[in-house]
Amino acid sequence: MSGVDADPDAPTNTSPGAPSSAARRPRGRPPGAKNKPKPPLIIAQDTPNALTSHVLEVSSGSDVVESVMTYATRRGRGVCVLSGSGAVTNVNLRQPAVAVLPLGSSSTVLTMHGRFEILSLTGTCLPPPAPSGTSGLALYLAGGQGQVVGGSVVGPLRASGPVTLIVVSFANAVYDRLPLEEEEKEAPLPPLQATASQSSGVTGSGSGGDGYNLGMMRTFPGDVCGWNSGTS
Repeated sequence: MSGVDADPDAPTNTSPGAPSSAARRPRGRPPGAKNKPKPPLIIAQDTPNALTSHVLEVSSGSDVVESVMTYATRRGRGVCVLSGSGAVTNVNLRQPAVAVLPLGSSSTVLTMHGRFEILSLTGTCLPPPAPSGTSGLALYLAGGQGQVVGGSVVGPLRASGPVTLIVVSFANAVYDRLPLEEEEKEAPLPPLQATASQSSGVTGSGSGGDGYNLGMMRTFPGDVCGWNSGTS
């Protein structure tokens, strides 16, 4: 027995070679640690094939058709009218032919004087050089006596009070002629070449058909037009 007594409070190492408790790494997140913030996602370019929603208000006394067409031309975008509300006056509507019309007449223009409430207003306005016949508005009206009449708008459509329109606009459109030719049915059309747009950093058109780009003039194979962007 040695003359030096062992300290009873000293830690004992029961397993030789095992690390001490002070050398162990603590579990969990260190105090004060936080998640690294992620940078915000910023989309700097718009997709020209996307639809953009708008609420347009036409002032009293203005021509609704002319206002929408001017808006489409200056913005350089196609406009699709989804609905409308308000009142119009002195309306000209083209309706299908009735039995009393002479043989060979396909339609008649109905002129209505007075004030009428808009029940439904739909259609499309495309800026030039869009193909003829692609623009037009269909209108259903309610008169003061409860009568309902509808047809295609011919000539001016004068607003009697503010008229509110819900529309969507688009920068690109693919124009297809139907029915497809036999060779087009068998072999897909080559993809259109994308070109940088003035109003957007991304362009491109859907596969097949002719492309109509309202952002700038583009060159495509075949009979194609481009819609020039105007000033807002």
